[in-house]
Amino acid sequence: MKAHASLPIRILTHNIRDRIINELKYNTLYNPEAFICLQEVLHNQLVDILSSLNGTQSATQPTPSQEEWAYIGVGRDDGHQKGEYSPIFYRPAVWAVKAWKTIWLSPTPTQPGKGWDAGSVRIVTVGTFMHRSSKKEVVGLCTHFDDSGTVSRRKSAKMVLKIVDDATSADTSGSQDRLPIWLAGDLNSPPDDEAYQILNGEGSLLQDSRALAQWTYGNEHTFTGFEEEELTLLDFVFIGKNGWDITASSVLSNRFEDGVYNSDHRAVVLDATLVA
Repeated sequence: MKAHASLPIRILTHNIRDRIINELKYNTLYNPEAFICLQEVLHNQLVDILSSLNGTQSATQPTPSQEEWAYIGVGRDDGHQKGEYSPIFYRPAVWAVKAWKTIWLSPTPTQPGKGWDAGSVRIVTVGTFMHRSSKKEVVGLCTHFDDSGTVSRRKSAKMVLKIVDDATSADTSGSQDRLPIWLAGDLNSPPDDEAYQILNGEGSLLQDSRALAQWTYGNEHTFTGFEEEELTLLDFVFIGKNGWDITASSVLSNRFEDGVYNSDHRAVVLDATLVA
């Protein structure tokens, strides 16, 4: 049975540096359907974040035997625990993972390794999630494009479009419509960069959610650095062109009264409603 009621979802993406657990807890507290997408996460940080998210009982935890949060993703250097993750955190009591994989943004997408002129190994984490109550399905992607390789970013954007095309065609409900999808992460690509323009182009199945939001809040730029560097917009949540009503987009602060940055990037938060 396919449900048609609308489903509010919050998507948070952040390229992290230090502990940001309170930020994550606060911004997902009242939306059980929330997804958290992180970049530059080492394995020890991943373990710390997951244990901290699961350390406090809440109304969204159905039984003491079930963890409130789980994740999909692997370390990019070896496909296991080595190197940075681009994980997607979700609540397993709310979402069932139907399928997931990590794809390397390179000519050898199933094997760890750099692609083209990239300075680092780059990946995208892809998951298909089914909402347990409504049976609605959604595809989520979390990625981190290369900062130095222009060819890598361009090729990565084109790979992502192919991944999106393949993933959204797999609607198992019998509908001819594509599955709703979102892509979140640090693209290292401002709006005037070719990679961004490929993802947000006329032929893309994706669109920049910020331009579609009914209202926006907070900062405009997402990269600040730690030393008064030039402000840049690098972090985004893209959304599919069907199945969504975009409510609000926000860029959160990463520096407070003590003057200490929690990261050189600001978190991006999207509130959207799945209407498909």
